[in-house]
Amino acid sequence: MTISRRHFAARVTGLAGAAAMLGPGTLLGSEPDPCALPDPIRQLQTMTAGARPIEDDERRARIAKAQRLMTVQGIGAILLEPGTSMRYFTGVGWSLSERTFALVLPARGEPGWVCPAFEEARARELIRFGHDVRTWEEDESPFARIGGLLRDRGVATGRVGLEEQVRFLVVDGLRRDAASAQLVSATPVTAGCRMLKSAAELALMQRASDITLAAFKAAFATLREGMTQYDLSGNMMAALRRVGGDDPWALVGLGKSSAFPHGSVQPQRLREGDIVLLDAGCALHDYQSDITRTTVFGKPTARQTEVWNLERKAQDAAFAAAQVGATCESVDAAARQVIAAAGFGPGYRVPGLPHRTGHGIGMDGHEWTYFVRGNTTKLAPGMCFSDEPTIAIYGEFGIRLEDCLYITEDGPRFFSAQSPAIDRPLA
Repeated sequence: MTISRRHFAARVTGLAGAAAMLGPGTLLGSEPDPCALPDPIRQLQTMTAGARPIEDDERRARIAKAQRLMTVQGIGAILLEPGTSMRYFTGVGWSLSERTFALVLPARGEPGWVCPAFEEARARELIRFGHDVRTWEEDESPFARIGGLLRDRGVATGRVGLEEQVRFLVVDGLRRDAASAQLVSATPVTAGCRMLKSAAELALMQRASDITLAAFKAAFATLREGMTQYDLSGNMMAALRRVGGDDPWALVGLGKSSAFPHGSVQPQRLREGDIVLLDAGCALHDYQSDITRTTVFGKPTARQTEVWNLERKAQDAAFAAAQVGATCESVDAAARQVIAAAGFGPGYRVPGLPHRTGHGIGMDGHEWTYFVRGNTTKLAPGMCFSDEPTIAIYGEFGIRLEDCLYITEDGPRFFSAQSPAIDRPLA
């Protein structure tokens, strides 16, 4: 259940508001002083040797596929703002601001760019696909420039797809200054490309998962009586950095707080017999990992073991259901049925499984598509998902086991070895 530091403030609002990121109540711990790292973390070494970023030839193939999908969907062009999809297709990373910087990717012809005039030189340093860069001065409309690009690509009055992250200010500007364009969703194109991972993408996700498991081993070795959730999350993030993970993040739930799927802002100190839930991940050359392990500090009770075993059974059921041609909702149903049969739920009721069984993962920790009721998308080779059917029992504890999987022609494969037992969180 990914929450990266980069996107954390936007997602924490359901817990305590974005301000929780800043003070002593933050869900993410501060990393230890590098000079005072615990021994298990200090002994870690980087694991990134040989990992290769995505190359331009693959991005050219992505653009070509997007253009084919546009033709099928009757879309003349798609418009992207800075963010994951722009990096996916072009490798261009650009900070999102009130000054519009945009990519127009047409179904036919070369990509076109719109950027602030004073940023042109820097933009041209980054742009490797398309030579048509149109600038706007501070007193001019960037949306008129986008409209000009659309006219020159022959789609001024056609269907223009907007990537789902495009902001309202851009939509509003296009309605005013490119009013002839028919604005539609670009999701069939962007998700249609990004949902299906290549061998190079899968290799990066595999390495990111390997890195994360190594960090888990070191972080669990630092467990001690009286430590806070912030101590453990800080240790985990430090371990992830030591082994080469970028943008590390970690969520921790101790004892009763382990029932909160995204953690609790309430102070927690580890005591004998407490459940320890650690959910963490990182990026490697833009590709994400996301793993959760739940164990107990000390000897588990019969109740803790019973619920842990049920969670593992539900995770196994989802994995077994994730076959080529199966629907995403059938995977969710398989896990949920196991949990409901044991007397939890039903549906999203707590005690039970309060959220979907899994999310897509790739360059974003959460991306299309999802293991959730109502999603009839059929599984195909190259799709990647988390498998994490939490059992939350408020006032008692929660158990989540999360491993990410990818679909092959022969069925699902995990990136990470599953947790074998409550007292052996790592295989």
